[in-house]
Amino acid sequence: MDWGVLAWVTGGVLVVAMLYAAVGHAGASGYIAVMTLAGWAPNVVKPTALMLNLLVAALATWQFAPYFEWRRFWPFALLALPLAFVGGYLTVPPEVFRRLVGGVLWASAVRIWLPRPTAAPVALPPLGLALPGGAGIGLLSGLTGTGGGIFLTPLLLFARWAETKTASAVSAAFILGNSLSGLLGYVASAAPLPPFVWPLFVAALVGGWLGAHVGSRYLSARGVEYALSVVLLIAGGKLLFG
Repeated sequence: MDWGVLAWVTGGVLVVAMLYAAVGHAGASGYIAVMTLAGWAPNVVKPTALMLNLLVAALATWQFAPYFEWRRFWPFALLALPLAFVGGYLTVPPEVFRRLVGGVLWASAVRIWLPRPTAAPVALPPLGLALPGGAGIGLLSGLTGTGGGIFLTPLLLFARWAETKTASAVSAAFILGNSLSGLLGYVASAAPLPPFVWPLFVAALVGGWLGAHVGSRYLSARGVEYALSVVLLIAGGKLLFG
């Protein structure tokens, strides 16, 4: 292990964890970007990102717990969790999906900054859309080593299925379940887990706690949306050009 590279990756994980946790996300797409730039192999990047995701998603779920609503969570999670396991088990590179989703994330980021009409009332997600939507997000999250919140949060907000902090709370729990399921699928495929690199977990712990604490208590709903737009731009850029 090159200790200079490890130090650079550790600093990147700290910053990513803070930024993503502030909006109820765990940061897998950011961790993947940092580790890929460092030249780490895919068989190290994917499980490491999922393990870091578990830690930060647990912190974000705890910090955003007052805003969590079960009725907005389970329709997406019901099919997402088993399909995240399937995605974690498979090793098919989802290149086409990465390009398409990257474009969607960038469009979502730009949409946050545009003037908006009077907000429509928030409604519960219809099962006919939430079930297949969750299934697709779960499969994609398992394939890519992410938790899926980067896709779920914009969907909840722009479809008016949740207020901002409720969307963050639902996404945090969604990421936690998907990351665990995807990691179990990876293990079930008999692929080796990378050796634990403890500085990354310390950095994720510190950054995740700080970000989730600030995002859940001190950022306004609009502030969380602006922070989310930065996250979307970073993740979309990674998917499009990574």
